[in-house]
Amino acid sequence: MSQEEKNFVAINYIDCKDHYKPRFEELFGSRAKAIDRMPGFKNMEVLKPSDGSNIYLIVSHWESEDSFKEWTKSPEFIEGHKRGFEDIRIAKEKGEEMPMTSDFKTYKVISR
Repeated sequence: MSQEEKNFVAINYIDCKDHYKPRFEELFGSRAKAIDRMPGFKNMEVLKPSDGSNIYLIVSHWESEDSFKEWTKSPEFIEGHKRGFEDIRIAKEKGEEMPMTSDFKTYKVISR
């Protein structure tokens, strides 16, 4: 595996409604750490916007794109996200707007 293939980053852009921000931060503060058990996982940062905006960044570092893809299909992925998924389900049942939305983008590291 080339050095380039060993440097893969996934960034999840989470758009939180204002009322949901404390809950979102609570979820990450008490996270299941299921991702930590995944082969190829290096580390993760959860970034809170400093400008008061609603977009949080979840930056995960992986040994390879394949490692990341395996995570997204794993039981650990479901375990790590079940509380947030439940919050979304409850909002939908109540006919409310979703408290957060997510948009994943992936990157290959070309320089450190």
